[in-house]
Amino acid sequence: MKVVLLAGGLGSRLAEETVRVPKPMVEVAGRPIMLHVMDIYDHWGQTDFIVACGYKAMSIKSFFNELHLMNNDFTIGIGDGAMDLRPRKNVDWRISVVDTGLNTMTGGRLLRLKDWLDGETFMVTYSDGVGNVDIEALLAFHRSHGKLATVTAVQPPARFGNLELDGEKVTEFTEKVQKYETWINGGFFVFEPGVLDYLPGDEEPLEMAPLTNLARDGQLMAYKHKGFWHPMDTVRDRDHLDRLGSEGTPPWMEFERQPASSVVPAAQALVDV
Repeated sequence: MKVVLLAGGLGSRLAEETVRVPKPMVEVAGRPIMLHVMDIYDHWGQTDFIVACGYKAMSIKSFFNELHLMNNDFTIGIGDGAMDLRPRKNVDWRISVVDTGLNTMTGGRLLRLKDWLDGETFMVTYSDGVGNVDIEALLAFHRSHGKLATVTAVQPPARFGNLELDGEKVTEFTEKVQKYETWINGGFFVFEPGVLDYLPGDEEPLEMAPLTNLARDGQLMAYKHKGFWHPMDTVRDRDHLDRLGSEGTPPWMEFERQPASSVVPAAQALVDV
């Protein structure tokens, strides 16, 4: 099954990095964040990727063109250029890199990939968010409900301490604890080809009218992921993920079989799509 990685945005909230490289190429634990996302799918046997790029597309194309060299040791003959690759690990990914336009929105990027998707079920996610999502369970959930689209609902990481007040008196102080059940769009979508009919053109973000209209028509379901998930929106996020990725097995690669999730209409399960 094809996995689309949305990798074309400007990443303006991470401008310290993205002025040099596109956001998916910002490094976490010595590797671009996008490779960590691909590792998650690879763990579940999904290795056929389409990278929908835009901003600094040539740097992404160049990176993947050279990845087979960076991922292996080699011997090269300087005289004739003959090269003997010696694989260091078994990575057998198929990667299509498609320039979907500098200013194209996420919905438009998907629509531009229509001819690449072969009229089959496909998966989509962002190139800057990682989570230990059980992709097999996600696919099973999607196939069970028979709708056009599934979004993975996640609980956002707590960023602020919580104060409980009685008038002006603080009765409880909790530092960055998730107290309330809030669900947001965590990416890791599964789509049927019919989703493309909800995409009007380049100017429309996937997260606006397309997902709203799918929910309105009862065609968008939410798979609840209660494990680890974290976006990389800011330098602080980058530094946090970098620490986690440098301390052994990162939490986004620590998988446990998830229990089957009940079928929940996304309009009920998600607070923010």
